[in-house]
Amino acid sequence: MIDLYTAATPNGHKISIALEELSLDYTMRVLDLAQREQKESWFLQINPNGRIPAIIDRAEDNFAVFESGAILIYLAEKTGRLMPSDAKGRSRVLQWLMFQMGGIGPMMGQANVFYRYFPEKIRPAIDRYQGESRRLFRVLDGHLAHNEFLAGEYSIADIANWAWVRTHNWSGIETDDLPHLTRWIEQIRERPAVQRGILKPPSSMDESAGDSEKEKRIAEGVRGMVETGQSRDSGS
Repeated sequence: MIDLYTAATPNGHKISIALEELSLDYTMRVLDLAQREQKESWFLQINPNGRIPAIIDRAEDNFAVFESGAILIYLAEKTGRLMPSDAKGRSRVLQWLMFQMGGIGPMMGQANVFYRYFPEKIRPAIDRYQGESRRLFRVLDGHLAHNEFLAGEYSIADIANWAWVRTHNWSGIETDDLPHLTRWIEQIRERPAVQRGILKPPSSMDESAGDSEKEKRIAEGVRGMVETGQSRDSGS
């Protein structure tokens, strides 16, 4: 049994999607990021960095894992699925996983802060992070023009990148001129395990995000976290 500590963010959804894809039994505890539950002492014993997601593997002497990329690797290696066992195949998956961890996630996260949450609209910052996110999207689109998935067969690399890229509208980033990326987004969204995973817990940061009253309330709630120096995702 896996205990998942999470919230309705792209980093959290990476893990719930993977758990669903792998058909692993798990419990889920949703942390209240606005109330800084992720900084409470009990959770810091699981993740010293005080961010979601994190897991405890009850079947392995309550082994705790934090950082979403590390969790994905752990689950893939534990089950022998969603990542090849040969060195080259494993490397391909890890390259695209690191592409998300070092590029897509940080750039889109900052785009969210300045486009959605920060009270003052600082145009150069918005342009910077949306522009770099777009550049990374073009890298994905170019690669996907010749590949069905990012690293051969469907893998944790696709899960990690998709969990973020699907929220492109929330970040104010258009994808209409990126046909191969759009095909990949739609193809992965159709997977039953993915559809279950993004509802654990549900989020409004999806492909169809607009300026509805609900979304405005969400942005206003997160804005309070930004203004007090907390990160949007509080995730890793």
